[in-house]
Amino acid sequence: MKRLFFELLLVGALAAGGFFGWTNWNAGLGNVEKLATLAAESEASSQKLASAEAELKANAEEIGTMIVKSQELDAVKAALASGETLKDLEAAYKKEKSLSAERQVGLGALRLLTKGSKDPATIEAFRKALDIADWGSRKKVICAAQIALAAAGEKVNVLDDCATPAEKAVKSDKEKLAGPEKAGSDAKAKDEHASKPGEKHAVHWGYEGAMGPDRWGDEFPTCAKGKSQSPLNIKGPFEKAHFGVAPDYKAGQLKIINNGHTIQVNVPPGSKLRIDSKPFELVQFHFHRPSEELIDGKPAAMVVHFVHKNEAGRLAVLGVLLKEGNENPGINTLWTHAPMAEGPEVVPEGVTFNPANLLPREYEFYSYEGSLTTPPCTEGVRFFILKSQVNIAREQVDKFPFKLNARPVQPQNGRAIAG
Repeated sequence: MKRLFFELLLVGALAAGGFFGWTNWNAGLGNVEKLATLAAESEASSQKLASAEAELKANAEEIGTMIVKSQELDAVKAALASGETLKDLEAAYKKEKSLSAERQVGLGALRLLTKGSKDPATIEAFRKALDIADWGSRKKVICAAQIALAAAGEKVNVLDDCATPAEKAVKSDKEKLAGPEKAGSDAKAKDEHASKPGEKHAVHWGYEGAMGPDRWGDEFPTCAKGKSQSPLNIKGPFEKAHFGVAPDYKAGQLKIINNGHTIQVNVPPGSKLRIDSKPFELVQFHFHRPSEELIDGKPAAMVVHFVHKNEAGRLAVLGVLLKEGNENPGINTLWTHAPMAEGPEVVPEGVTFNPANLLPREYEFYSYEGSLTTPPCTEGVRFFILKSQVNIAREQVDKFPFKLNARPVQPQNGRAIAG
């Protein structure tokens, strides 16, 4: 009996010991899992800490750069504080009949540093720069003027391309917070109103519809308020021209583009037009259908405008009227490679073109002071419309991808026409 009791006691002790061991083993497994979780959390915290330290270091470096730039700006402002440099520049520019967009924005920048952003003349300088800048090729000027005007509290929509990396980051963060629905709504609004100046691209003006020539002035004031606008109906009486023009064009790699408004050929350096022996570099030439200029009230089938610029930024346009007649070999070459739809510049390998192929033999001309015939309608452009016309076949006119891309003639407003 005693033996049975001790056996039962031993069995109970073994069972209790097993249960205790099993309980401790389970507890140990739980502790291991907790330890693993704590280790993972610790590693994640370490990574976050390392990331925060890296960001802090980057911010410190950026702050250091900003401090240096601020000190440099303070030094420049202190040097210009007397206003003597501004007076010297204004005195020098008074001798100029008109300032280029670059000079106008430079004057605005100097006034900004000297007088501050609230100075009315500073704001006016930047507004003039923005008004006369070529939206297709002078983004730096446009950005400088828009940013300055925005800083002055003026109502101006700054191009997305002009925003600083920090501003783009802030905008991106706001879009993320707004969610995809809001972002989609904003994108739709931007597409619908992309013709507002200062948005992502230049205004989507055209030759018909809501943004046709009669509405250009809504977005580009000079188009409506300018007193020396182009094109003109060229008719007598004429003044006598006291100088001649002499094109000196060279063959070069063909670079042709459909920019949504015309077919344009961008010309490599080397081709010049000499006006009264003074050289103007040929920058590009493009086409209008029908001709923008009228001769005694009558248009030609098309016109090609050769656009030139001198070292001072002054523009001169040589116009060649194209009349229906025989096929034009030069036009054939261009139309073969011209994109029929809007897109990037095309540079066909091994294809050269000499702009002189589109010129008549004689260079007698009509001349007048005018403007760009497309927005922003910048004035101060000298026009030379050759009297001799060049043939273009009816089929070649029909192949031009724009049925109408000519601005109507503008009031002469007492301007003299030499001829």
